[in-house]
Amino acid sequence: MDQVLNKVGSYWFSRRANKEISSVGDDINSLSSSIEGGAKWLVNKFKGKLQKPLPELLQEYDLPMGLFPRDATNYEFNEETGKLSVFIPSICEVGYKDSSVVRYTTVVTGYLEKGKLSDIEGMKTKVMIWVKVTSISTEGSKVYFTVGVKKARLREAYEVLRDGVGVDKF
Repeated sequence: MDQVLNKVGSYWFSRRANKEISSVGDDINSLSSSIEGGAKWLVNKFKGKLQKPLPELLQEYDLPMGLFPRDATNYEFNEETGKLSVFIPSICEVGYKDSSVVRYTTVVTGYLEKGKLSDIEGMKTKVMIWVKVTSISTEGSKVYFTVGVKKARLREAYEVLRDGVGVDKF
């Protein structure tokens, strides 16, 4: 009789423990979805997901590592959908080695695939006037910024991390 009670008790305890652990996971997931961008990386680390540095992620997808300012260290990337959200502490612009200038809002979003970041929101570049960047793609030694038309730039200019300079407005 004791063996039967032990088995029933351990079965009940095991089921209850699994339910509680699952509940904690659900709580973490709901907390994760309610936290704004900057702190979300901490929840991901708590859940056991180690996030690679943004420059490493960009290189993995064949994009230059210096595409975003140096202080854009927090990001969210959904591997299933390809959606990338990059969080930048303040509105800024970055001047590159080829004399190009790119301006960023505090959140830049787009869809990441091999050699391309498309449907970009939150990024502009100066081509006589400030124009919205809608897509960035790479091909060999070139980086193409789509701003209505494709503007080719040398990839090497974007391979170095650079500091953003704060600006008043996007």
